[in-house]
Amino acid sequence: MEKETPARKINPWILYVIVAISGAAVLAVEILGTRILGPHYGVSLFLWSALITVALSALSVGYAVGGRMADRKASLTRIAVILAMAGIWLIMVPLLKRPVLWISGSLGLRMAVIVAGFILFFPPLFALGMISPYAIKLRTVSLGEVGRSAGNLYSVSTAASVVAALLTGFILIPKVGVSILTISIGIMLLLTAAFAAMLDRRSFAKRSGLALLFILCAAAALFMNTAPARTSGEGSIRAFEQSPYAQIMVVEYSNARFLLIDGAIHTFTDIESNETLFSYVNVVDISRYMFSTPGDALLIGLGGGSVAKHFSRGGWSVDGVEIDPVVVKMAREHFDLEKEEANIHTMDGRQFLNGTDKIYDVVVMDAFGSGSVPFHLITREAFGLVKSRLDENGVLAINLQSIGWKSTIVRSVTATLRSHFTEVLALPIAEPPNKLGNIIILASNRPLETVSELPDPDSRFSADYDRIHAWNNRFTPDISDVPVLTDELNPVELWSEEINLAERRELNVYFKDLGLLW
Repeated sequence: MEKETPARKINPWILYVIVAISGAAVLAVEILGTRILGPHYGVSLFLWSALITVALSALSVGYAVGGRMADRKASLTRIAVILAMAGIWLIMVPLLKRPVLWISGSLGLRMAVIVAGFILFFPPLFALGMISPYAIKLRTVSLGEVGRSAGNLYSVSTAASVVAALLTGFILIPKVGVSILTISIGIMLLLTAAFAAMLDRRSFAKRSGLALLFILCAAAALFMNTAPARTSGEGSIRAFEQSPYAQIMVVEYSNARFLLIDGAIHTFTDIESNETLFSYVNVVDISRYMFSTPGDALLIGLGGGSVAKHFSRGGWSVDGVEIDPVVVKMAREHFDLEKEEANIHTMDGRQFLNGTDKIYDVVVMDAFGSGSVPFHLITREAFGLVKSRLDENGVLAINLQSIGWKSTIVRSVTATLRSHFTEVLALPIAEPPNKLGNIIILASNRPLETVSELPDPDSRFSADYDRIHAWNNRFTPDISDVPVLTDELNPVELWSEEINLAERRELNVYFKDLGLLW
């Protein structure tokens, strides 16, 4: 007769609860990582790849180490200690974030996201990876049921991960916030550790002491400051919200108001007049000068609504498409975008183009910023869809960021546009020509000419100067030796890495002086 093991006296439902909570925490932490690091590095392909690498590496090492340790001695108390270590580390993540970002900031984008990801998330995920081998060891009574025990426990853990992924992305991040949710997961792990310690068969004093220690740690975490940083001096945060898509902030400094989406500036206005301070908005206006009378305009990507307001105030009928409802809310509440100035559709831009049969005179694509380049909006297939929604004399205007006037991304987008449009012009904004800045690309199947002369500027810092400078420096980009971007093959995120890094460095220096580090 096979000798009875301590596992026989442990209620299996206790182990199912423990592995369910640890499995849920794993997926929640992985998704939270994009919101913790995204505002500093941008939510890009590199960030997702780095976080998946960290998670799988931590779990694989945790499984191996946990299995070996469980074979030596498995108990609920040991599980409790492991859970507590993971919980305490997660509670510290909001405090560790700033020094970690400072340490990794000079390493370049790819290495920085990997290093920051490993420092912040490898320890808790490694500890959580150790839980399943311990649970399997405690659950298994005989060799004949190892497979069933392991399968049931992994099934419960994975099912909990699925639920956690849905809850975290769809409900908890937008409703609770990143820092509070991260700390809450840490507290949940500490309370689970206390629960496991109390149910162990060790002496009452020892298990009570451990449980009390973990509960006290959880209580202390409730008093941590989880509010976003506030600026010092003349700066202040007017609004802060986690949407289903990004971290959204409205920041004021001196006489300027900024809309930050995942840490990147998407709108920049004068506080008193609420007029745009972004030169590219004025340059997009050149597309209006190509028509003798106002018509219908479609804006894909809303931001604070500066482009929409310019067209509307010029007599144009404006439809706007913005995937993020929080961005629409911020544009209405903080940048004075009136409902009559734009009919806003809250959906993906390509989804809207697929679903509408309306024909437009101008389509403005303003959904690209630093590392945030929705690749599906910048392909041959996407531009073909735009062409089908343009009048035969219509104009497409695209706002891109680029390092230099003639970068690979500018040339490749031009090559892609030439698949559908006979005329393509680039209107540069940045000075000198090798500097980070915006470039407006115009495309059409008719000559790209203005119907009237652009007004002469009365100041170097006027909207008229922005337009004259861009128009006088217009050029047709060279498209030799660059690929046409398609849904199947699109390296745009690789090219935007350098742009993202350059912009983040500038923004970190600027907002650091205001006391704004995210």
